[in-house]
Amino acid sequence: MKQSRYNSKIIGCGMYVPEDVLTNSDLCKMVDTSDEWIITRTGISERRISKEDVFTSDVATKAALAAIGNAKITPNDIDIIIVATVTPDMYCPSVSCIVQKNINARGASAFDLNAACTGFIYGITVADQFLRNEVYKNALIIGADCLSKITEYKDKKTCVLFGDGAGAVILQARENCESKIVDSLLGAEGSKGENLTVLGLRKDEMELKKRITNNCNTIWMNGSEVFKFAVNSMVYSVQKLLKKIGKSIDEISYIIPHQANQRIIDGACKKLNYKSEKMFSNVQKYGNMSTASIPVAFYEALNEGKIKNGDLVILTGFGGGLTWGSVALII
Repeated sequence: MKQSRYNSKIIGCGMYVPEDVLTNSDLCKMVDTSDEWIITRTGISERRISKEDVFTSDVATKAALAAIGNAKITPNDIDIIIVATVTPDMYCPSVSCIVQKNINARGASAFDLNAACTGFIYGITVADQFLRNEVYKNALIIGADCLSKITEYKDKKTCVLFGDGAGAVILQARENCESKIVDSLLGAEGSKGENLTVLGLRKDEMELKKRITNNCNTIWMNGSEVFKFAVNSMVYSVQKLLKKIGKSIDEISYIIPHQANQRIIDGACKKLNYKSEKMFSNVQKYGNMSTASIPVAFYEALNEGKIKNGDLVILTGFGGGLTWGSVALII
């Protein structure tokens, strides 16, 4: 990264998950599956589901307000809002603009970005550039998704995975501070993008045939290919980022990965030769919340005292696109 006298420091974080819980027992009444089958293959016991009239901007707004309160700033202090999501309420206006209106952050610029489940990593990296280059002082980055809105609940291979939620952080430009975003690394493999798709305006015949009910508004995933990509890309990005910042895996206090599947987390941990107790997981409670998974996990790791001031932490993820990325930060 460009050398600057300014760094980006996380000064506040927040999260929100809907109250309604969808358990494995509930899913057993909807598709031919079992609690044992789901837990063995995913590690997930339950996930949160938004009500019919609750959308991504709603959960994003609640997480944003929680982060603003935690940072002890006001919406007027925010210079830019970045929302990472794959389930926007509508194409236009963006979720970020709706959030700006909801929290009354009139002075903030706002845009959405789509890097699927890696979106929060992309968002925090983009915001870091603005702050390091003295364009803005305070940035609100939100990862929010309501995947239940695009889940096919007749497909047991995918419906057991997904849930809804939002997480947010406030980044602030600070002069030569020790607590900061250290560096990041982003990547993509568009040639493998057909392995995880959600259709928009374009409705290819082959894409429709992939879906059990030909419902063009649902997620389709080639699970085995995404699994391999997930493990390999997380290991690659963490190792490459460690080399970039001149650190060894043993110097990392905690790794907070995307919460897609416990077997993916375990597989990456094993390949990295990293202590499993230092690889944070809450997938059993929430399932895969896409862009919300990492910021929610970060919030819980911080509030549970698993990470603390001075710790060197890595956030790492992968997602549709296919995309991948990692961020190193000192708490």
